[in-house]
Formats: sequence, structure tokens, C-alpha cells
Amino acid sequence: MYSTNRLHFLRNMLVSTATGLVTLVILLIAPLGLAAVITCTLAVTLASFCITAVSDQVLAWLEAGQSRQMIERR
Repeated sequence: MYSTNRLHFLRNMLVSTATGLVTLVILLIAPLGLAAVITCTLAVTLASFCITAVSDQVLAWLEAGQSRQMIERR
């Protein structure tokens, strides 16, 4: 699978933006103040971006180990 850092960044941005928009819609329905809605939406968006970035690093680490095993089997 071919992937670049730019592709990972774009995917992370799309996931975190979608998550943030869903959170924004849910929080706008709830009877909260505007500052609370904005703060919670930004926190969810940032957390979602960080989680996807960390999961990319874990997957890269796991794929590197798998590549080494494939080379050693040959």
C-alpha cells in the first residue's frame, strides 16, 4: 500500500472535520452556551485528529514489522 505523509494528514483532517461537524450539530441542539459549544467542538476535533495521527504511527510500526518478517521468510 502506497501512502505518504500528506495523504495521512489529509485523511486525518477529513476524519477530524467530520467528527467536529457531527459534534457541532449535536451540541447546537442541546441547550448550552455558545462558548461551551465551540470549546467542546474544538476539543473533539483536536482529539479526533490526535487519535488518527497516533493510529497512523501504530499501523506504520506494525507494517514495518510485517515487512521484516516477509523478508526473513524468503
